[in-house]
Amino acid sequence: MARESVKARQIKREKTVALYAERRAALKAAGDYAGLDKLPKNASPVRLHNRCQLSGRPKGYLRYFGVCRNVFRDMALDGKIPGLKKASW
Repeated sequence: MARESVKARQIKREKTVALYAERRAALKAAGDYAGLDKLPKNASPVRLHNRCQLSGRPKGYLRYFGVCRNVFRDMALDGKIPGLKKASW
């Protein structure tokens, strides 16, 4: 499980990207790269990384569910994800 500070940092980056998204789009359309350089580094969407919503794990992320493979497996086995059951044949 990721540290709380890592999760908080990711949330802060997401808010910063959302705050500057419109301004970045306008500067990019105008071709004002000097203006883009003056924006905060965390305003760039490239700095975002998909993380598990529950554990904060950065690897093994399943986009459709928004969680990592470990949490997904636990939730599926506990019956917390509707329509999923363990395969057996």
